[in-house]
Amino acid sequence: MQLSKSEEELMNILWKQKKAFMKDLLDAYPEPKPATTTVATLLKRMTDKKFIDYKSYGRSREYYPLVKKKDYFSKHVNGLIKNFFNDSASQFASFFTQETNLSKAELEELKKLIDVEIEKK
Repeated sequence: MQLSKSEEELMNILWKQKKAFMKDLLDAYPEPKPATTTVATLLKRMTDKKFIDYKSYGRSREYYPLVKKKDYFSKHVNGLIKNFFNDSASQFASFFTQETNLSKAELEELKKLIDVEIEKK
C-alpha cells in the first residue's frame, strides 16, 4: 500500500513528532495551512491503510505512526530499483551518481559507505 503526496507530507510530520493531536499536526504545516477537514480526511485514509493509529482521550485523538519511516522509504527505493532499473542496483547507482550532480566529497562519502557494507558481508 502506498501513500499519496499529501498523505506523505502529513506522515512526515507525524514521524517527526512521533505522536500528535490534530492541533499539533495543523500547527506543523507551513502557510497556507490545510483545512481541518482535509487533515481529518487524510488521517482517516491513513488509518484505514494501517499507516497510523490513534488513542482516544474523550473527544480528542492522539495519532501515532504504525510504519517506520526507514521501512516505508526502503520499500519505495527497492520498488524504484525494480520498476525503473530492471531490478539492478548497479544501474540505479550508475544513474544516481551520474545524474544528481554530486560533488567529489559526496561521491567519496558514498564510496566509504559502500566499503563499510562490503566489509560487513
